[in-house]
Amino acid sequence: MKLDILAFGAHPDDIELSCSGLLLVEKKNGKKTGVIDLTEGELGSRGSVKMRYEESSNASAILELDVRENLQLPDGFFINDKDSQLKVIQAIRKYQPEFVLCNAPEDRHPDHGRGSQLVSDACFLSGLSKIETINNKKTQSPWRPKYVFQYIQDRQLEPDFIIDITEVFEKKIASIKAYKTQFHNPDIDGPETYISKPEFLEHLISINKIAGKKIGVQYGEGFISVKKIGLKNLDSLVQNNT
Repeated sequence: MKLDILAFGAHPDDIELSCSGLLLVEKKNGKKTGVIDLTEGELGSRGSVKMRYEESSNASAILELDVRENLQLPDGFFINDKDSQLKVIQAIRKYQPEFVLCNAPEDRHPDHGRGSQLVSDACFLSGLSKIETINNKKTQSPWRPKYVFQYIQDRQLEPDFIIDITEVFEKKIASIKAYKTQFHNPDIDGPETYISKPEFLEHLISINKIAGKKIGVQYGEGFISVKKIGLKNLDSLVQNNT
């Protein structure tokens, strides 16, 4: 299946927290969307790997994803080496996305920055014909996405552009809450963590509000572009009344 947009996250829930609004917006526009989780999040303090798969499946249904896979790289310890790059290249060539989304270039969790560089490097290498990869016993064709966009996570980096996610914001929040073991939930036992505190989701909502305010809408998601973005015409710009 060829996808229009393929989003990579170091951990299950990275996508939901950071760029699920964009995926929902583009799904409404008729695009095919998918997610690749690099790890199973097995080092998470709450829940289990089995629960994370169940939660990501529920979140995927809310996001109406066409595909979701997990590369099962080691949580906390994966590195940007040849073996990891080849696994990401295989996924890119399998789905041939026009756009790739990946983790923030730097962030509180070290996996995020490493994941961002891993995916960015793999997107370039995926276009080289002398790198051979196999899928279902068939040699894959080279493929390089048109753009790689890094979503913004815990550290509030300056975005290159902001997407209006106002119409899909409630579904974004629902996809996040699908991870019942990870975020604030009085019915779930487990140690309190940075993201399980009730104020964490409040903080996230405020971030989306601030991003939205910058472009004159209620809620927004910011992205960093690895390369400069070109517009065909000025009508592509969002009306900003601020």
